[in-house]
Amino acid sequence: MKQPFDSAKDVANAATDAITKTASIFTSTIIGLGKSVFHTTPTAHATLQKPAPGTPPGIEHYLNKEDIDIPVRITTVDYGPDFHDTTENPDIDAALNAARKTGQLVRWINIDGLDPKVVDQVCRHFNVHTLSAEDVLNTYQRPKLECFPDHIQVIVRQIQVQGNRLKNEQVTFFLFKDTLISFQQEPGDVFNPVRRRLENPKGRFRSNQADYLFYTLFDCIVDHLFPLLESYGVALEDLEEEISQHASPACQQKLFSMKRDLSLQRRTLWPLREIIDVLYRDESGLINEDLKTFYRDVHDHTMQVIDLLETYRDTASGLSDLYQSSVGNRMNEIMKVLTIMASFFIPITFVAGVYGMNFKHIPELGWHYSYFVFWGVCLSISSFLAYFFWRKGWIGSRR
Repeated sequence: MKQPFDSAKDVANAATDAITKTASIFTSTIIGLGKSVFHTTPTAHATLQKPAPGTPPGIEHYLNKEDIDIPVRITTVDYGPDFHDTTENPDIDAALNAARKTGQLVRWINIDGLDPKVVDQVCRHFNVHTLSAEDVLNTYQRPKLECFPDHIQVIVRQIQVQGNRLKNEQVTFFLFKDTLISFQQEPGDVFNPVRRRLENPKGRFRSNQADYLFYTLFDCIVDHLFPLLESYGVALEDLEEEISQHASPACQQKLFSMKRDLSLQRRTLWPLREIIDVLYRDESGLINEDLKTFYRDVHDHTMQVIDLLETYRDTASGLSDLYQSSVGNRMNEIMKVLTIMASFFIPITFVAGVYGMNFKHIPELGWHYSYFVFWGVCLSISSFLAYFFWRKGWIGSRR
């Protein structure tokens, strides 16, 4: 998998190790999930409900709800060619009004938790439209991109495994010339490799604006799906073997769960391709022309992930057909055994029915050895049918 790393060799090695470890963790997690039932859980705050139909547009109707109390964690990352500082801010005022240092190029404010008051304060500080602020709080949106004269708003879905569950979370970015704002629904993301690379004084971060930081975060979201999808491939291979050996309802349940997860990721990835294409063709000046190649690289990664995803969706569909065939074959074997057993007893039942009739003058009724003759006839018929079935190859093995 191609990925542009920093120029420092140790940083590149650290990033490679991180991806390898992530892949192994995902593989073990997904395989473990494959032995039980997959669960897809969109992340949403219980206290933030969707507005009722007819509600005025904008964030104002959220601000009128005084009972909303959502914990917020605010992290500020400031860096330039000669320094890098990470600060946990007690409130949003401290993050927005902190003085910039000499030579500082970028400020990244990451906010975990969607408190309407915090979102409104940030958007008012940067003169962001109220509809854009509302989009931050409406967490069931299709990934999209909005371009404004002084900033770009991008809404994407971040998919990761947490606690044996597939976590689907909305992340909103506001990209300015020297500032990047990111809103996440709750703590826990896939950006740790970027945070580690920011500490390297010789990396590209120290000499680029916020557009490069935004690229790396976007690239993390896409690249994070590679080990996840590969782990689904391993789980599908194990499930194929399980279905071939013994197709059970549990196999079908796991297969349906994986198909649902793959469909979720497909709905997430296809809009990402469109967003990256628009970013690559951006003419607002917020994205440096020299970085367009990096954005094109993210587009290539997205297409590779989509190809993998479509391959695994086809595999899952094939496994569904395999399951139906296995169940059908098993049912045919059962019906074959029952039919053969019935075939043995049908002629015997006919003979027993004839001589069990309540007629006085049945020719063989008075024979002294009629009972033994009856059993001889039954055994003869059964032996003949067994030989006939064997000759046809319906029972036993005939070379």
